[in-house]
Amino acid sequence: MSTIQNAMGKMTNYRWTICAMLFFATTVNYLDRQVLSLTWDEFIKPEFHWDESHYGKITAVFSFVYALCMLFAGRFIDWMGSKKGFLWAIGVWSVGACIHALCGIVTQNVVGLHSAAELIGATGDVVVVIATVSMYCFLAARCILALGEAGNFPAAIKVTAEYFPKKDRAYATSIFNAGASIGALVAPLSIPLLAKAWGWEMAFIVIGALGFIWMGFWVFMYSKPTESKHVNKAELEYIEQDKHEEGAAPVVEEKDEKKMPFWQCFSYKQTWAFAFGKFMTDGVWWFFLFWTPSYLSTQFGIKTTEGLGIALIFTLYAITMLSIYGGKLPTIIINKTGLNPYAARMRAMLIFAFFPLVVLLAQPLGTISPWLPIIMIGIGGAAHQSWSANIFSTVGDMFPKAAIASITGIGGMAGGVGSMLLQYIAGELFVHAGETNMTFMGFEGKPAGYFIIFCVCAIAYLIGWVVMKALVPKYKPIVLE
Repeated sequence: MSTIQNAMGKMTNYRWTICAMLFFATTVNYLDRQVLSLTWDEFIKPEFHWDESHYGKITAVFSFVYALCMLFAGRFIDWMGSKKGFLWAIGVWSVGACIHALCGIVTQNVVGLHSAAELIGATGDVVVVIATVSMYCFLAARCILALGEAGNFPAAIKVTAEYFPKKDRAYATSIFNAGASIGALVAPLSIPLLAKAWGWEMAFIVIGALGFIWMGFWVFMYSKPTESKHVNKAELEYIEQDKHEEGAAPVVEEKDEKKMPFWQCFSYKQTWAFAFGKFMTDGVWWFFLFWTPSYLSTQFGIKTTEGLGIALIFTLYAITMLSIYGGKLPTIIINKTGLNPYAARMRAMLIFAFFPLVVLLAQPLGTISPWLPIIMIGIGGAAHQSWSANIFSTVGDMFPKAAIASITGIGGMAGGVGSMLLQYIAGELFVHAGETNMTFMGFEGKPAGYFIIFCVCAIAYLIGWVVMKALVPKYKPIVLE
């Protein structure tokens, strides 16, 4: 870098401004995703007479639609380009977030009632109708949200590949990916209070509107590095250093602007390695995201509108912020060992794969204090985000830029399918455990169900890493002929 600066003058740092925009987009993405999990148990559940099965189905369908859309979102982003593709994605998911607020009105009209109070006070067969109709209303809103949110990570990873050299991509990814933790961190401080003060509907509208504000900034701030007036020659040279420093393969990557045929993407072991890693681990993060507020209520009787509930959720996601340093570890390994980026990333991911094992202690330690399982889950969440930043970056290591969003979308689809299965199974398991007073490792009822799911979450990363390493044992970039 110093050679570039000496030769061309002081380097601009506009790539970090773009990284900040990706961070804010991801923050909004996760805020929108969190509104339901922070309002359903205390506000929506009593109004629509839901149980964990209803909520589990909604989160499972969201995951399935997200997965299906991810398969095509990457291709859409590659076709539309980073700027327009991102605008479409965040516009759609912001609309989807806002229309959740209409679910109560639609339900009232269908069942012939006139207020939330009447919904809450309903009895008999009407209760079943209210629960069913409202669930399908939320499913429709969640499908639109999922359609738009599917574009966030393919677009963000593509922009990162455009604005950062390979050695910096995991760190840049960890920064914008920290928006997931910040969104989850801000959510318990804002969403329950909005819902308590103005109703759960307003929480969806206010949080959903943030995406439209982001779109206004993106229109004026983003353009490709080669076209941006904010990127000088020195910074452009730094961004494009791979083609000079790594020999022939990156040169082919830069000059080959051919589109990889979609089905050809599935012919590479690298694609399947990335997809399997996502399949095994994405559901863990989403489980923590969707179910932790309900876990606190079920296990400890703590509501998210209470000071203690807010403090616990805030602490959990504050711990996950440690993941910012997770993206830096491969760079440290590269500098100390000289390993190629892929090998360094896999070594870092193996380290991160061991940390979620502490989640096995969440239930046993929960008998002492609710703070201890939250800390264990927070450590697992930090490990996930560190893992996530690096697994995303393996796509840029191995595939040409023209295919990055498509491969990211395929992996996202796999992650969504894994999440769908975990959310659905969790919802059904918790209802079954509560009805049968099931026992597991000394716990009874729903706490036993949570212990089972925590065990699955704890070992998922090691299984994912072993299969990824078996499929792609060594660095082997894809070169289109």
